[in-house]
Amino acid sequence: MTSGTVVGLVEDQLRALSILFPGSVGTRMPDNTVLVTVPRVRLPGGWSQQETSVSFLIPVGYPMARPDCFWADPNLRLAGGAMPQNVGVSPVPGTAEPRLWFSWHLQAWNPVTDTLLTYVRVIQQRFQRMN
Repeated sequence: MTSGTVVGLVEDQLRALSILFPGSVGTRMPDNTVLVTVPRVRLPGGWSQQETSVSFLIPVGYPMARPDCFWADPNLRLAGGAMPQNVGVSPVPGTAEPRLWFSWHLQAWNPVTDTLLTYVRVIQQRFQRMN
């Protein structure tokens, strides 16, 4: 797969993601990863907010290399004010803005069928399990 093909794949998947999550954008970072930001992700009950923006990195080597971890609004907490498990306040690599870093890892990833939307759905499932 050439880098041009990967770029086209990422662009196509970002377009598809933005249909379901308007305002989603991808920003190329200095290390050639792509920072995906998905605004206004609805949260289930049990959180301190009704929605949050979510960011994650598309690694070099995507789709063979899968996304890992994600970041949300820095003030996001569980409804009672507690910090969720496996999180910390940390900027996304290559940025200075502190965000709430969720150290969650995919158990399975199929580079042929899984997409950026797959990863956002996994993030949504993680928010469901945390409350």
